[in-house]
Amino acid sequence: MPYPRNVETALNVEQIIRDNGAIPATIAIMDGKLKVGLSKDKIESLGKSSDAIKCSRRDIPFILAKKLDGATTVASTMLIAGMAGIKVFATGGIGGVHRGAQETFDISADLQELAHTDVAVVCAGAKSILDIGLTLEYLETQGVPVVGFGTDELPAFYTSKSGFGVDYRVDTPKELAEALKTKWDLGIEGGSSLDSNIQLVYNNAVLGAKIAVELSKLK
Repeated sequence: MPYPRNVETALNVEQIIRDNGAIPATIAIMDGKLKVGLSKDKIESLGKSSDAIKCSRRDIPFILAKKLDGATTVASTMLIAGMAGIKVFATGGIGGVHRGAQETFDISADLQELAHTDVAVVCAGAKSILDIGLTLEYLETQGVPVVGFGTDELPAFYTSKSGFGVDYRVDTPKELAEALKTKWDLGIEGGSSLDSNIQLVYNNAVLGAKIAVELSKLK
């Protein structure tokens, strides 16, 4: 967004969050440091800046090393939010699979971050210029649930209709919060999961060996 509408929008978003009982923490990179929560002056400074670099996950170490300012994408904002222990991130829309990606492999880093970072992203779907069908298939492959709030249809950023359904519909913030907590409480990672995976490998080795032995008897 052009200045000053970008600053006005950012400050309004923060006030909306406060009015609804939560604490806003606008994320950016400033002077080579990760910033989680910006003062009004910092938001103003970033909004006026013509030097701020669009910064995705891959760019973070270089922006930090050079002590530059960075405007974070969905992917990098999720990453920084996760590091800070923030569980919910609101934005406009996410990136996705570009049309013709089967030839160009042009797929937004946002989708990978959604698969790997435990942060709920509240958004208006993916932009309609993207291949929404492939975006949804990619998210399904990566195990990312796409949830519609009060709708059975995925919005397409500027429009509420895309022609594509969501995986699940919820109608209250409480219902969604309970689903998120359940997902994150499953604890798929960690020691017990590792032990189980090791036992699976052992069991597979036993079966593989027995199959090999039986095959050798058939020669």
